[in-house]
Amino acid sequence: MKKIEKIFQNGPISVHGEGEMVTLGERLAEALSGGEVIGLVGELGAGKTHLVQGILRGLGAGQAGASPTFSLVHEHNDGRLPVAHFDFYRMRSPQEATGLGWEEYLAGGAVLLVEWADRFDGVLMPPETLWLVLEHTGPDTRLVSAAGE
Repeated sequence: MKKIEKIFQNGPISVHGEGEMVTLGERLAEALSGGEVIGLVGELGAGKTHLVQGILRGLGAGQAGASPTFSLVHEHNDGRLPVAHFDFYRMRSPQEATGLGWEEYLAGGAVLLVEWADRFDGVLMPPETLWLVLEHTGPDTRLVSAAGE
């Protein structure tokens, strides 16, 4: 996580457009070593899925990461590191995540990317979670900040 936090050492990062969000994700991917849990927080349209797409691209995953809103989790095992991409938005309770094998994913060593990680007051997220907060600052601009660890 220290490598990721270095990316944010000068504070939040201003991102202009989807392309820059994907590029930021690629930079974050370079800092991953496996087992990280990244909680993505932001309103609808803040860029969470584009950030995930950049991380997956940066890891060399063959599929661009679509939002798993309807399937709740997508596994990507074809890149430098295995990734499980979760979306807690449509979950009604923490038990739904448990039913998907959340505890096994936490213990499995894959990078976990969790959209809407603050659902259920974040009770599912482990203490070592790196929280990335995406905020609208204009029609095409976002501010991405890191917190946690």
